[in-house]
Amino acid sequence: MSEQNIELLEKFLTAHPEVEVFEVILPDINGKLRGKWIERNNIAKVLNGGLKLPLTALAFDIWGRDPFSWVYQSGDEDGVCIADVRTLTTVPWLKRPTAQILMSLNNFDDTPCSYDVRNVLKQVITRFNKSALAPMPAFEMEFSLFEQDNDAHGRPLHTQVNSSGIDAGQTYGLDSMQDMAEFMHGVRDASKAQKLPIDTLITEAAPSQYEINLYHQPDALVAADQAIMLQRTIKGVAKQLDLRASFMAKPFADLAGNGMHMHCSLLDNEGNNAFDNGTSEGNDLLRYAIAGCLATLNDCMLIFAPHLNSYRRFQNGSHVPMTPTWGYENRTVAVRVPAGSHKAMRIEHRVAGADANPHLVAAAITAGMLYGIENKLEAPEPIEGNAYDQVAASLPNSWSKAVALFKNSNFIAEYFGTEFQRVFSATKEQEIAEFNRQITTLEYETYL
Repeated sequence: MSEQNIELLEKFLTAHPEVEVFEVILPDINGKLRGKWIERNNIAKVLNGGLKLPLTALAFDIWGRDPFSWVYQSGDEDGVCIADVRTLTTVPWLKRPTAQILMSLNNFDDTPCSYDVRNVLKQVITRFNKSALAPMPAFEMEFSLFEQDNDAHGRPLHTQVNSSGIDAGQTYGLDSMQDMAEFMHGVRDASKAQKLPIDTLITEAAPSQYEINLYHQPDALVAADQAIMLQRTIKGVAKQLDLRASFMAKPFADLAGNGMHMHCSLLDNEGNNAFDNGTSEGNDLLRYAIAGCLATLNDCMLIFAPHLNSYRRFQNGSHVPMTPTWGYENRTVAVRVPAGSHKAMRIEHRVAGADANPHLVAAAITAGMLYGIENKLEAPEPIEGNAYDQVAASLPNSWSKAVALFKNSNFIAEYFGTEFQRVFSATKEQEIAEFNRQITTLEYETYL
């Protein structure tokens, strides 16, 4: 452990003598949080590389099961946990004094595990930095806030009820925010305690739907870490209040789904916005980055929409893009360039669902931008007006199609690595196979 890490740990322990247990957290390939509880007197050993976990823990399917197709090929060997002391913080919503820290996994030869999502993002950032550019992302997190119990049919129950019978979420409604003031202030307080830089909190289009945004960060790994920790905070505070927060992409077929938009600008070596040329249109670098995002969108669809339910979100006229398009100040396209100060020139990538893994979303978007810049791709003309009426839907519309595109993508192999490509594909294929084995209630009701 470096002297700086020793100093940071000792400072934290001194500031929080009440902390009994540390949750050491490993984000897996699905964005689920794995790990262990560690006693206070053993946390220094963890930071010294004294904790091991199976490498396959990174590739569990959505139900937490081993990757059956390859788990025993190498003996299900361990990896070494590498704790990131920058993420050390308290867990304010728990009754017992607890702290948390994020980890990555290395192989025993000290090389980063190639299918650890934090390592995947680090790899893309390192390649970006060779171009003397650094991505600066910011996440927008949509989610649903339900009652703890489901209805008689297993469907979630709204916390936001409209007596008129009209299913609407009172978008930007301040009265609705007041109704959930205890929850919102709980998230604000917990975020402040964890140094999560939240920006705005709003109600969204569907009933019981909300959005909380994070400030941009000059380090894409920090931004993604903060995004996944904000999701955990939202869930934790909701549970504390006997509510249930969900990042399911499409909880109701006829209501707006939950997205995860990511804004991203680029910084040059002097810390200036590399897209800014003093105009509202931006420069050639912006166009290259947009073209790269569009060119790689189909190959990355499995990252942006990683689950069966993810594809129910993609419907015409639902503020969800259906084609690889872009435009200025246009919310019907996949990549939007927001209006505002040219010093804040950036893209807003609008494809990912809230059920996606923030680390992989950041990696896919920044890798797409870099692909366009490295190859100086030409962006098509920006769309003006309603993209749904002008361009036929062409994004992969099913889970299996997205898996096939991802599995055979040269772009994914080059920018993410063939091992990550293999492991993520295998995990998704295992999940598809499980769903294919199930007989649904609707099938019984229809055919029995």
